[in-house]
Amino acid sequence: MKQIPVVAGGIAIGPVHKKDVMRASIMLERKPEYAIILAFDVKVSPEAQELAEKMGVKIFTAEIIYHLFDKCTAYMEQIKSERRLATADTAVFPCILEILPNCVFNAKNPLVLGCRVVEGIAKVGTPLCVPLRNNVGIGRIVSIEVNHEAVNEAKKGQECAFKIEQIPGGQTIVFGRHFDEQSQLVSRISRESIDLLKANFKEDLTQDDWKLVVKLKKIFDIL
Repeated sequence: MKQIPVVAGGIAIGPVHKKDVMRASIMLERKPEYAIILAFDVKVSPEAQELAEKMGVKIFTAEIIYHLFDKCTAYMEQIKSERRLATADTAVFPCILEILPNCVFNAKNPLVLGCRVVEGIAKVGTPLCVPLRNNVGIGRIVSIEVNHEAVNEAKKGQECAFKIEQIPGGQTIVFGRHFDEQSQLVSRISRESIDLLKANFKEDLTQDDWKLVVKLKKIFDIL
């Protein structure tokens, strides 16, 4: 069963008043998802309800404790899903790809390459670069196909066709000139993307994936 964090001194008996809402509102600046009041089998004063709606504090009420728990956990899951969706394009997952022999289907924008995922998770939207060529960026993954079927991600060991589009206005990257079959392609992570992974996608990465994050941090000199 999931645990619900409770602020120290945040437990009281009796109706919910404005002072309770004010106390809960402190979390709006720290962790907004925790700016909530769980009112088990008690009344909520009209003034408290009005203030909560104005400030953005959530009040959940129920006469059965399990129903209250379910409401709270469902709200937390909703917040988590919204944050994952909002940060999906910025939270770059770690991956290393190797180009398969004779699997270059288009040598310039958009690049279409057959690759094997050596480590990590390659997702649609992942920016890629060649570390041994001064981290030259080759573009962003816009589609992945496995056996001619489109997928959103590919994991370690999978062989897929990757379509990679270059950033508009950037350098024109051509296979055979800027990189070749011997080049490994890695996801271009950043301090921001790592922080977003930790905050919203921590459970999606294995221990080996986090070790790869550490490896890539060294490549890109990320503190």
